[in-house]
Amino acid sequence: MSYPSRVVLRLPLSNEDLLSAFVEQCLRDRVTLIAVVGEGAARIEDIIDELVLGDGTDDRRFVVTTSHANETVEEVLEFAGFWNDEGDRPVQIVNL
Repeated sequence: MSYPSRVVLRLPLSNEDLLSAFVEQCLRDRVTLIAVVGEGAARIEDIIDELVLGDGTDDRRFVVTTSHANETVEEVLEFAGFWNDEGDRPVQIVNL
C-alpha cells in the first residue's frame, strides 16, 4: 500500500506499535504532510517527529506534521486539502 502526499491520521490508534511502520512507509512514499486528528494528537505528533528524525544523520528523512486535537476530521481534511500537492492527489484518512 502506498500513501498519497497528504494523509490525515485519525485517533485513537488501535495499536501505537503500528506507528513506526506507518512512518517508514510514509517516508518511502514521500508523504509531505501527516496531520494527526483527535484526542492526544500532540503526543502522537511528537512520537512521529521522533521517528522521522531518527538519529538525526539523514537529512532526507523529512515530513511536516501537524496536530489537531480540537478539530473534526472534516476540518482537518479541508486543511490538508489546501496543503501544496504538485500531483493533486487526494488526501487519505488513515486509521491504525
